[in-house]
Amino acid sequence: MQPNGNNPHNVDRFNGFQEDYDRHRPTAPSRVAHFITHYLQRTPRLVLDVGCGTGLSSFIWKGYAGQIVGIEPNAGMLAKAKDKWEREGKPVSIAFREGYSNALDIPSGSADVITCSQSFHWMEPVSTLREFARVLSDGGVFAAYDCDWPPSSSWRVETSYLQLMQHADQLIDQLVSKEEQAVKRNKEEHLQRIRESGHFRFTKEIVFHNEESCTADRYIGLALSQGGVQTALKLGANELQDALETFRREVEEYFQQQTLTVAFGYRMRIGIK
Repeated sequence: MQPNGNNPHNVDRFNGFQEDYDRHRPTAPSRVAHFITHYLQRTPRLVLDVGCGTGLSSFIWKGYAGQIVGIEPNAGMLAKAKDKWEREGKPVSIAFREGYSNALDIPSGSADVITCSQSFHWMEPVSTLREFARVLSDGGVFAAYDCDWPPSSSWRVETSYLQLMQHADQLIDQLVSKEEQAVKRNKEEHLQRIRESGHFRFTKEIVFHNEESCTADRYIGLALSQGGVQTALKLGANELQDALETFRREVEEYFQQQTLTVAFGYRMRIGIK
């Protein structure tokens, strides 16, 4: 049963494309664990990765923490994370379970770290931060981190990407009432929300980047892994196909069948309990 305060459309937005999501989205960089453990000043006993999706942000903690628990409300995403866990040999230090950010089935004061990778903007912030503060140990770290879309490439490719996203959002507004839409909160307000919650003695934003190899197919896949594009396509918005084709041409012309290096910019907002 879904706890009060959660929008079911935010969970349903990610239905059915966990394979593309996992194939194309970036794995969280290891420096995430480095930054967080630096502020924690010890090896975390328990890390909760809330809104973990397919586990792209969970497995990076292997070797950095005693126990890692990925928590995800979407059944398809969770199934993909568990499948990867099985293929990894079922490491005993990692577990995945269904759950919601504002109703964690975790004892008070038991987690040293809570992370939200590309997910905090989908959560109801007041009840979520209250719950995180309950679960965190004294001196524990909450970190909400996101990468900037799209990754750095060329101005033409990035412009085409942004136009595609804007077009998808416009089509959703035309086809779905506001009451039936997912609610995506402004990531730029994460730090302010953490600070104003009153649950954390210290707050900060950390900005960094991570370089990755990328092909045209992957860059196109990154766009197709976005919930807005997937939602518009599920709604039968064929008008999006022209924008998709323009984007595809720009990407293929830029990559020229090569594997190139792109940079994902990251913004991490932390709170120390």
